[in-house]
Amino acid sequence: MFRLALRAAPRAVPRVAVPISARAYSAAALTKEDITKRVMDVLRSFEKVDQGKLTPTANFTKDLGLDSLDTVEVVMAVEEEFAIEIPDQEADAINAVNDAIEYVAQTPEAH
Repeated sequence: MFRLALRAAPRAVPRVAVPISARAYSAAALTKEDITKRVMDVLRSFEKVDQGKLTPTANFTKDLGLDSLDTVEVVMAVEEEFAIEIPDQEADAINAVNDAIEYVAQTPEAH
């Protein structure tokens, strides 16, 4: 008997719909100075890089003495640092610090 009465009775606490608003903000674009600093920091972390020769215009092979495998590791570290993926064909064209900086600067997904 009471079960039927409870089913028909209105709820004691009314349900209120609360609108939830969420706003997504995009991060500010990276400045060239920020990119340069971070790329240089990535290169400083490599033992094979001669710190005295490390400049934003340094070539990986000629100036820094890195071989092709080291260059691949540098490009992978840059990908990881900026959370991007560089296609193989474009990665092969990155042979200097400036090349890496320019590539990241032209990649809107980089953060």
